[in-house]
Amino acid sequence: MVPSAKRRQPELSLTVQYPGGKGQAPTRPQLRRWVRAACSKTAVVTVRIVGSAEGQRLNRDYRGRDYATNVLSFPYESGDRLCGDLVLCLPVVEGEAKEQGKSLEAHFAHLIVHGMLHLQGYDHETGNADAERMEAVEREIMGALGYPDPYA
Repeated sequence: MVPSAKRRQPELSLTVQYPGGKGQAPTRPQLRRWVRAACSKTAVVTVRIVGSAEGQRLNRDYRGRDYATNVLSFPYESGDRLCGDLVLCLPVVEGEAKEQGKSLEAHFAHLIVHGMLHLQGYDHETGNADAERMEAVEREIMGALGYPDPYA
């Protein structure tokens, strides 16, 4: 009997940075699992977990919004290979998880999936149809990862 061929996953180069300290941030293996679940092609991704000051500065400088936000996506290359950065603000993510009654792990997973979809061209700010399409993909990925619907 010939063993079944194992499906080969696309290559992933993942850099994880914790410039303000790790705190309750996810581990590298958790981040790798979530990034892989949301991307089916070769990718070079940096995930940076930052504090409020850096989160606010980046949001102000790149989006014109002077407050720290949960996740920022910076795509650099798409097509056959995906290349980009995700920046998550630890204090904002922690506060949102508590406020929304979600586990910190599930909220981080959702924001990584959400950010990865942005790196791949999904956009929820261009209209209701695009937002619904993106949310449906997020729900599917989160379910496959074993997490509850992030929009429930």
